[in-house]
Amino acid sequence: MNRLKSLLEKKNNNLLSVYFTAGFPRLDSTVEIITELCRGGADIIEVGIPFSDPMADGPVIQHSGTVALRNGMTLRLLLDQVEEARAKNPDTPFVAMGYLNPIMQMVAEAFFKRAKEAGIDGVIIPDLPFATYMSDYKELSERYDLPVIMLITPETSEARIRLIDEHCDGFIYMVSAASTTGARDSFSAPQLDYFKRIDGMGLSHPRLIGFGISNKTTYDEACRYSSGAIIGSQFIKLLESDPNPAEAVAALLAKIGR
Repeated sequence: MNRLKSLLEKKNNNLLSVYFTAGFPRLDSTVEIITELCRGGADIIEVGIPFSDPMADGPVIQHSGTVALRNGMTLRLLLDQVEEARAKNPDTPFVAMGYLNPIMQMVAEAFFKRAKEAGIDGVIIPDLPFATYMSDYKELSERYDLPVIMLITPETSEARIRLIDEHCDGFIYMVSAASTTGARDSFSAPQLDYFKRIDGMGLSHPRLIGFGISNKTTYDEACRYSSGAIIGSQFIKLLESDPNPAEAVAALLAKIGR
């Protein structure tokens, strides 16, 4: 069974998903970072595909992507590194997260096939329109058993959220605010109202909240209103200040009280 689906069937609260950009801070960091995140107890690991025009990302992740590309990271190399990491870490779900352009350049089916071979368990493509997913990617997702995880925001209509819940698998990625990624110290009252509203919809798939999770307060609030939290910018900051992955993972866990 798909490792991501299996995890979500067994555990539906306090999930921790950690994002990092492959190729940052060094080209050969990927395997070590994944291994230390697995040792630290991350439930899901999101491997970021660096891209030159990351429209949904804030300055921290943009910078990490620029460094990774300068280091020589490519999508094919990323998948080779993931395959190496999978051999050392057989159980933790890995999710590839990146923009549509690099996937299209590789050719979508070739990407899905290679991602499956490498040990990827799901895919997040922030700029993939839902209609394009339905017409061009849903069949690939089902054929290779790689859920395409869609994002929702406070502006996403209830009708669209229910369509995503009906036609996509894995989890629903709840963007905490209609803005780019980046760490925040707390959530605003409107954000909490949004969390409560989605929590009350009775959706069939679990939800994880991302964008702005940086400390125990935001992690706990995300877990209160969903199945867990996604952390990216905060972890990348820690990797930049201390490129030792074990130390960065320990610092992240300390920050969120886990």
